[in-house]
Amino acid sequence: MDVSAAVARLPFYKDLSADEKDDILRGSYFKSCKRGDVICGAGVECLGMIKVLSGEIRAFLLSEEGREVTLYKVAAGDVCVLSASCVLRHISFDTQMVVSRDCELLIVAAPTFKRVSETNLAVKCYVYEVTTERFSQVMWSMQQILFEKLDVRLARFLLEEADKNGKLVVYMTHDEIARQISSAREVVARMLKIFASDGLVDTAKRGEITIIDRPALESMAK
Repeated sequence: MDVSAAVARLPFYKDLSADEKDDILRGSYFKSCKRGDVICGAGVECLGMIKVLSGEIRAFLLSEEGREVTLYKVAAGDVCVLSASCVLRHISFDTQMVVSRDCELLIVAAPTFKRVSETNLAVKCYVYEVTTERFSQVMWSMQQILFEKLDVRLARFLLEEADKNGKLVVYMTHDEIARQISSAREVVARMLKIFASDGLVDTAKRGEITIIDRPALESMAK
């Protein structure tokens, strides 16, 4: 797929004028990112609007003590406008974004996105729609952190990641899992040890968790 074909698939493309379509095309480009790459946050240049063509991005808040609280994830096919927070007046908090799975991105550069979003009502409405959707995801994440037990959150996370891999294996360290589910590494390690002793998972290989008893994890995750 070339850039023009990718741009033509943006949700608001049909509502752009001919000049705006040309502007968006000139200001758009592909970017490949590896797992662990930081694409938004302190010290990182504001990219603009992002559409994830493949892979996954995780958005989180970082405390002064270095603890990460996962807010939401942006998967293949999704659009993220918070990566253009430098041009969105209603975004006032510093969200960090990191690649959790190797990504291919379509980026509409910040100056281009600013021009179009300020002059085209359909694009402006789309920005508010996506921002509202992300806010709902943030609220859901906060609800899980505040009101759900860690074993439930961990079981659900392992199942979701295994499904993404297409096999009963999660390729992550305890530290990576802790960041994903907004917990401490020591707590995650302790819970995984309990899961292993109960025959739910196998943690013998570093950086891999193999699901042994999927039905039991599914029952726990409900």
